[in-house]
Amino acid sequence: MRALDIAATGMQAQQTNVEVIANNIANMTTTGYQRQRVEFQDLLYQDLRRAGSNSSDAGTIVPSGTQIGLGVKTAAIYRIDQQGNLQQTNNSLDLAISGNGWFQVTLPSGQTAYTRDGTFGLSPSGEIVTADGYIVQPGIQIPSNATNVTINASGQVQVSLSGQTAPQTVGQLQLAAFPNDAGLEAQGGNLFIQTAASGSPVTAVPSSPGFGSVQQGFVENSNVNVVSEITDLITAQRAYEMNSKVITTSNQMLNTLTQL
Repeated sequence: MRALDIAATGMQAQQTNVEVIANNIANMTTTGYQRQRVEFQDLLYQDLRRAGSNSSDAGTIVPSGTQIGLGVKTAAIYRIDQQGNLQQTNNSLDLAISGNGWFQVTLPSGQTAYTRDGTFGLSPSGEIVTADGYIVQPGIQIPSNATNVTINASGQVQVSLSGQTAPQTVGQLQLAAFPNDAGLEAQGGNLFIQTAASGSPVTAVPSSPGFGSVQQGFVENSNVNVVSEITDLITAQRAYEMNSKVITTSNQMLNTLTQL
């Protein structure tokens, strides 16, 4: 009985759906997190009577045929790159991107990773780093005698030094943009790496055409909508229950056959 296998694929699909929703809800307060969505596709079809085939020697054609679907499969899990709300923190090294773009981070392996999480700090040597201590490119060092750090919308980093009136420029942040942000591979820790699907990055200073601006003293909140996620969770639960009901009904039909 095909219904058993078909309903089983439906239950597996909804299990994946619930897992993705659970991850979204778990990261509802994760800085820079972008919610995910599951896309499904129907499986192959079995032709019992092919549409367009001859139904008689007179050349009559079968108008629709008989096809039976074999279930559902997970096609992809997309990231929704909608801008999250900006939350003010008043921390001079907290940065948020308002618009398109990614901060560039140098991993211990030397590889470049990308993030929307701008909760930065200073290393023991005074370099701007992530919460894990990874250097934010291009490696801007803040002098130890700096009394104030200012980062404007274009990513220019200026410091005020004790004994000096005019601010001093110590570096320039750059953002990266990709043809397909959904193709980036998540590494955990709010970091992503380039893949063949994402395409090659294009870098420019913030506020350039096609790039967002940098907001000092802000962080980007997760774009998870809790109400929407709970609604999707209930829908997935109901779909799972209905597929399990199909299996129960099919099993009862098989029991009826065995009792004949």
